[in-house]
Amino acid sequence: MSVVKVSEAATALPRAWSSRVLGRVGTAAVKVLRMDELPVEEERHAEPEALLVLDGTLELAVNGEAVTVGPGEMYVVAAGTAHAVRPGSSGTLVIVEADGRTPMVVTAEAGRTPEGRGGRR
Repeated sequence: MSVVKVSEAATALPRAWSSRVLGRVGTAAVKVLRMDELPVEEERHAEPEALLVLDGTLELAVNGEAVTVGPGEMYVVAAGTAHAVRPGSSGTLVIVEADGRTPMVVTAEAGRTPEGRGGRR
């Protein structure tokens, strides 16, 4: 696979909130989308999903609580958790979501392996 220009892929999308799969890691899809300030209705997924804001801000309601995710930040939505996009979200968002064939393991500790040591696996 070649280098993917994520921001260019987001700009080329036909409309906001329509995603494009950039690649796959195991059974997880890595998607990009463009946010446009408008809200998105509440949803739940059977699998967890990671939301990584490249630029802009993602405004979420997670189980009714307000969560703001800024540029360079990531939020992991646990499986089965109610979440919606609040008005005001704009920029480029990368979503990593499992397709349900195998469990997706996500940890919130940056730079730590499951064994508790720093570094890359």
